[in-house]
Amino acid sequence: MCSVNSGDIEGKMTTHQRIKDRKIGIVGMARSGVAAAILAKQLGGIPFVSDAAPIQKLEAQFARLKENSIDFEAGGHTARILDSDYIILSPGVRLDIDILQKARSKGIPCFSEIEFASWVCRGTIVAVTGSNGKTTTTTLIGEMFKAGGVEAVVCGNVGLPFSEVAANIPINGVAVVEVSTFQLESVEEFNPHIALILNLSPDHLDRHGSFDNYKQLKYRLAENQTENDWLILNEEDKTLTRDKIKTGAKRAWFTTKESATASAFVSDGTLMVRIDDRDLEVLPVSDIRIPGPHNLQNSAAASVAASLMGIGPDAIAEALRAFTGVEHRMERVGKIAGIEFINDSKATNVDSVCYALRSVSNGLYLIAGGREKGASYAPIIEFGRDKIKGIVAIGEAREKIFSDLGKSFSITTAGSLEEAVNLCFEMARPGETVLLSPACASFDMFTSFEHRGRVFKEAVAALRRGKNSSEKVQS
Repeated sequence: MCSVNSGDIEGKMTTHQRIKDRKIGIVGMARSGVAAAILAKQLGGIPFVSDAAPIQKLEAQFARLKENSIDFEAGGHTARILDSDYIILSPGVRLDIDILQKARSKGIPCFSEIEFASWVCRGTIVAVTGSNGKTTTTTLIGEMFKAGGVEAVVCGNVGLPFSEVAANIPINGVAVVEVSTFQLESVEEFNPHIALILNLSPDHLDRHGSFDNYKQLKYRLAENQTENDWLILNEEDKTLTRDKIKTGAKRAWFTTKESATASAFVSDGTLMVRIDDRDLEVLPVSDIRIPGPHNLQNSAAASVAASLMGIGPDAIAEALRAFTGVEHRMERVGKIAGIEFINDSKATNVDSVCYALRSVSNGLYLIAGGREKGASYAPIIEFGRDKIKGIVAIGEAREKIFSDLGKSFSITTAGSLEEAVNLCFEMARPGETVLLSPACASFDMFTSFEHRGRVFKEAVAALRRGKNSSEKVQS
């Protein structure tokens, strides 16, 4: 938050009063910041957008702002941003930058973009956070609502920014919002009717400093909930079962095991939901198309959220049978010469890589690396010991990966993702797997994990077309 109790006065206003004719500063010109600026303009506000990035990197953003007659600056934050009634922050903006310290000293309220969007949204908000599985679970919840005949929009940290869709969600509709710690740093009033915390493991320590700081930010998702709301938690996560989470919400639990207390659980190979003390069958676990024990947890979590909103077991089962996963999350790209390529670019932390390793049964070559986030890579040893035949390390984290894992695995380095794909292809044999599961952020070499995943898929496609593929097939 930019200032203590900065939302006290703002929170007593209507949404119209908070936006109409108000000077609204937006710091950060990423997708969320641009969407917030356009929403503010549409609702009668006077937005001004500021970004520290060089002008030449923001041409697409400039075009959208100009189309909507929105004033902006780039290449640094000036005092113009301080001439605001309040400031909206894009998720990538750190709270300790100089311009926000000045805003704090002037008492200017600052709000997360998701909070700004929530003022405008008339529908029910279902919000999903956690260290892993957010995108899959958020998307799956949306599919379950649609199967049950409920108008739902998946947004936030996945797909479209919340601000881009908030005004169009009807009162009987649902916003299913993926939420990160970066977005939760500057919320004061954000209050989802249903909040899910899927799991917790160390992540983003480069920004948050410690695991305790990180998890306390996750818990902010529930701090404004009341007795009319629900907080859904993972019964298998020791941190979530141990910690005292400040919330007024009723709690519901999910698990992949037998349970007398969970609202979704597995019994004799069947996913079950417990509604009003009745245990109802959803579907056999074998019918769920997304692989891995972590995805069974995600399926159970989504089933609780859907059932609490009145979606029946048949519609939940329909969505689970149809859902094949999200792009860049254990996405099977294809086979070349009997070698399978899997794009798990969204695995931006170590725990996520461990989940991926549990989902692959055969020997594999792992491509890992990127921008470090402060955690050790050592947990990969336990889950990869009998599976990983070699690691190709890329990006800024190459030396740290070698230091943490070099005694346990054969490690090669590559200067690009394309080179890494080619090296893995040369080493692998038919029946084995090449897995991109980086355990790192992408921003040293790519604009996003999506960009990284696309480059991986393009490199695989080039292999399929190229001479190397032909030679290997013939050999």
